Amino acid sequence: MKIPALAARRLAGVRNGSFSFSSSSFSSIGARLSSTRHGHAAAESEPSEAWNSARSGSRTGPQWIFLGCPGVGKGTYASRLAKTLGVPHIAMGDIVRQELSQPTPSGAKLKQLMNEGKLLPDEVVLELLAKRLQAGSAAGESGFILDGFPRTRSQVEALDRITDIELVLNLRLREDILIMKCMGRRICSGCGTNFNIANIDVEGEDGGPRIFMPPLLPPPACANKLTTRADDTEEVVRARLNLYAEECKPVEDYYRAQGKLLDFDVMGGIPETWPKLLDAVKPYLPEESMSVATA
Repeated sequence: MKIPALAARRLAGVRNGSFSFSSSSFSSIGARLSSTRHGHAAAESEPSEAWNSARSGSRTGPQWIFLGCPGVGKGTYASRLAKTLGVPHIAMGDIVRQELSQPTPSGAKLKQLMNEGKLLPDEVVLELLAKRLQAGSAAGESGFILDGFPRTRSQVEALDRITDIELVLNLRLREDILIMKCMGRRICSGCGTNFNIANIDVEGEDGGPRIFMPPLLPPPACANKLTTRADDTEEVVRARLNLYAEECKPVEDYYRAQGKLLDFDVMGGIPETWPKLLDAVKPYLPEESMSVATA
């Protein structure tokens, strides 16, 4: 596991950027991105007045991203780390699913794309993210951990223009295990809690340690209310993994070139993985978070 060259930047006082920007600004940005999705014209053009306005002000909290294939555990570990750092966990998957639940034509269209294992258009994702950041700004949030965004190079370019990402955690796990995990995911229709019925116990590759991930089973109150996400079929999962490999590798390469990417191999369940993840990010934690992280 290679530590990125981030020491000089990781906790350097004032961080540029602000959550204060409008959804209309992001709508126009999304339109520009759509026209340049297969090139880099958006990154090379002069920032608009809306972009410059979005970069004013300062944040005091960490600005981190969690990357990784569907099912690798981004949400689980991003949520835990966000609590440790005292910053919001912004999960694009949750934001999208909330939109999917709305009985509107746009919600129905998003549901169709998700069920087919396709990535959502940039302008749609950016609009949803803008609304979430606006709400956070109004609530006085500072810093963030993004989970599930950015997914494409054009999204990276958009994010890079309004904030200064400090650390990008790239979680990795074998494809066969990812498929088993995704197929085992369940959601309680009553309380909305996520569970996983997959019991994974497989040999490590190339003489590596055995990988054991016990199921995360529901309590009796939830046992009869478990539902499966519509996009958690083997066909759709494989399609999503293929799309991730195609679309997200440029994202990894971009942050790796900046010295901000930290690769982390998931080799077990939460009890084994969480302490190792904390050790990996400890050099980048604010001093006030150290005691919490090591407790």
